Amino acid sequence: MLEKLGVESIRLNLPFRLNHVNCFMAESENGWTIIDAGLNNSETRGFWDERIGDRRIETILITHYHPDHFGYAGGLQAKTGAQLRMSEIDAELGNVSWKPEFMDTMPNHYSASGVPRETAEKMMQNTADFQPLVKPLPKVNRFLAEGEQVQIGRYKYDVIHTPGHSDGMVCFYNKEANVLFSADHILPKITPNISYWFHGHENPLALYLASLDKIKELNADFVIPSHGRPFYGANARIEELVKHHQERLDETKEMTKTPSTVYQICERLFKRPLTVHEMRFAVGETLAHLEFLRHSGECIREKEQGAWFYEQT
Repeated sequence: MLEKLGVESIRLNLPFRLNHVNCFMAESENGWTIIDAGLNNSETRGFWDERIGDRRIETILITHYHPDHFGYAGGLQAKTGAQLRMSEIDAELGNVSWKPEFMDTMPNHYSASGVPRETAEKMMQNTADFQPLVKPLPKVNRFLAEGEQVQIGRYKYDVIHTPGHSDGMVCFYNKEANVLFSADHILPKITPNISYWFHGHENPLALYLASLDKIKELNADFVIPSHGRPFYGANARIEELVKHHQERLDETKEMTKTPSTVYQICERLFKRPLTVHEMRFAVGETLAHLEFLRHSGECIREKEQGAWFYEQT
């Protein structure tokens, strides 16, 4: 199917349990388009050097600002001279997320979440380790706008804003072929991480569920994700994702019968050992579910001795 669409899939390795990201190349009349860039490390740089060769890259499309998609965007743009496009929201988040001004706020955020100091220090170091993997930052030549069309291979695709996994993430949809580039919005095997990262929208899980409803209206047949293999049947997968989050919300609410910190609830939810990198995501995901419950009036939050405690209403 990808060949029919005029799209080449590019699998880049990642040094995590989620061990790869799918990027894409597609040729059109004016040159080649690349979707997402991977981390800025030596393996990724070498791979792109070999893969691009003497091809003329016209456009780089970045689906969202997370490092495995955005990290080498600036380097790839400098290498190719391509026009780079992404949403305005995520361009701003990509710009501020790795600055010292924001990084310096993390100790207070982790303390308020009840994270033990030694664990918090390791989590902050893990975050800092990403800084060289996302530089240089790209220059966004033009922001991707909801409803506009972009050429990817043989077809034009509508740009669809799908916040949740990130505040400004975009997917690309072609009605004629009924094909969706789903980025990290819908994945075939794993549940996309929906986290509150101590900045951005205050209720990312509500955004995500609304975005799933939005994509469900398309009834997309063929889905091309950023992790895992392409698959058929977007709506069936959406139903599974909604069910997962409802079960997770029920489980999280049950754990707020007694006042508990984010970290205490996180430890109860994630029963297997976690790496430091995974713990960062687990805390963010736990917080996103707690904030969804708080905004819907199903729990309250009160601060005691510098930490937030969540309790059922």
